[in-house]
Amino acid sequence: MFFTKMVLETGSRIAASALIGISLFWLTLSVAAAPAIIPRAPDIAASSYILLDAKTGHVIVEENADEALPPASLTKIMTAYIAAEEIQLGNLAWDDMVHISEKAWRMEGSKMFVGVDTQVSVEDLMRGIIIQSGNDASVAIAEHIAGSEDAFADMMNQYAEVLGMRDSSFANASGLDTEMYYNRMSARDLATLARATILNHPDHYAMYAEREFTYNGIRQPNRNTLLFRDRNVDGMKTGWTEAAGYCLVASAERDDMRLISVVMGTASEEARAIETQKLLTYGFRYYETHKLYDANQMVSNAKVWSGQQNAVDLGISDEVYITIPRGQAEEMSASLELAEVISAPLEQGQVMGTINVVLEDDLLYQGEVIALQSVERAGFVKRFIDWLTLMFTNLFS
Repeated sequence: MFFTKMVLETGSRIAASALIGISLFWLTLSVAAAPAIIPRAPDIAASSYILLDAKTGHVIVEENADEALPPASLTKIMTAYIAAEEIQLGNLAWDDMVHISEKAWRMEGSKMFVGVDTQVSVEDLMRGIIIQSGNDASVAIAEHIAGSEDAFADMMNQYAEVLGMRDSSFANASGLDTEMYYNRMSARDLATLARATILNHPDHYAMYAEREFTYNGIRQPNRNTLLFRDRNVDGMKTGWTEAAGYCLVASAERDDMRLISVVMGTASEEARAIETQKLLTYGFRYYETHKLYDANQMVSNAKVWSGQQNAVDLGISDEVYITIPRGQAEEMSASLELAEVISAPLEQGQVMGTINVVLEDDLLYQGEVIALQSVERAGFVKRFIDWLTLMFTNLFS
């Protein structure tokens, strides 16, 4: 099949309306179009880390992001995610009452301080998991959903596979390490899970921003200290064990950009906050989330042969966002790859070709372009005229 390329512009360059001053216009444009200076990413004192754009999934910074490490209480993000999924599926409700087993009550480490053989609502347990990092709450919700913590761990592994978390494995719902039960997660997998939480369960994610929770007369603050330091940070979760070190998954939003950072294996509570702040500051300062196209936005049109209409509008079916260095939107260019001859009939939504968006030599986006309207086949006379035109065009070309 023969293809033709059409060059488009994705930025907002506007031609001068008159010849007078056009040289000054292009001089100004060339100055404005100078490439942005992006310094190297900061050094991060952590065993593993990653920073990505939550909207696009684009990784801005990473180091050792695929190594499976002990996640400590970061495990609870998966526990809470499954509970949110069960609520969404209708298998669980916020006001359901959960029986607290002796196993849940006896859990060591961080606690919500539930009482044995009491009934606690799912909503309270979720706050106990997310805000207070309660190991007891985690086991209680796991037993309620799956019947046992072991069965729930099997669910965790299945969800990890569905979400594409290739370097994670779960043996318990809390992240508490023992000689028999321990979990493994990579920084990339944690970022994937955090992104799924934010995008799939925004109402549930709002709990991660709550600064404290009081249960059974015991008030406990959220262990994510960045909630108290940085107004842009609105989640997510801390973790610590001797094997894991100090870990933190954080998310922040500024200027219509949401970032997710993960640091694992830092040296202290203060260190995990400082290293996370470095990543977030770097991402917000030097990058932006840029909207390329609206859903069904027309990007071009193409000649149609043998059709009742002579042209068809071409567009992108879904919204498209990309992550780019700040100030570089004007420098992007787009090209279309289409069949050299497009003939009717055409159906609305039919794939017509490919669009490529580049910045300098980097391919930022590649996607399908579709017909935005149907084009019916023309009558015999027009089809014959178009056939003759094509024949002579090919003959003389």
